[in-house]
Amino acid sequence: MTRESALSHQYPGEPELMARAASAGAHFQAIAENIAMGPSPRSIEQQWMHSTAHRTNILDPRMNAIGVAVAERGGYLYAVEDFDQSSEALTREQVEQRVRELLREQNVDPSAPAGPAEQACSMGHGIPQGSDARSIVRFETPDLTQLPSQVAQQIRSGDFKKAAVGACAPKPGQENFTTYSVAILFY
Repeated sequence: MTRESALSHQYPGEPELMARAASAGAHFQAIAENIAMGPSPRSIEQQWMHSTAHRTNILDPRMNAIGVAVAERGGYLYAVEDFDQSSEALTREQVEQRVRELLREQNVDPSAPAGPAEQACSMGHGIPQGSDARSIVRFETPDLTQLPSQVAQQIRSGDFKKAAVGACAPKPGQENFTTYSVAILFY
């Protein structure tokens, strides 16, 4: 901003916020940014707190990480705050383990081999040939603390007591967010 002497969330030729944060190593479910220019820190704080959008970013209870930068040029301060809802960057194996734990809590045995479920996750539709699974649920989530409703519905049916869990890379366009792509084969 100091080079351009103007406020902008993205300058020509610069990647957008999500891409910049991801390339810096951030793993997040949500991200927001405040920018401002003023003669003093107090004036910048007042601008942000008297703007509904900026105040919302500051007070958003989902956001649990912040990066702040302030630079001076020509007697003015240029400030930026980047907020995110940070999440863990997990390996495929860690994702599968967390989902297995959630299934065990629901009295479903997740010990079937992961290979067919991993293949199903990457396929996007259908059950892999040669699998004797009777049902499949695919989902993407940033939250591995609970099973999605469509999985809970399968479990409530009472038809399935065994499962295989497979994780795969997120769909193109979602690489900047920490979302987990999972397939569960039910037997």
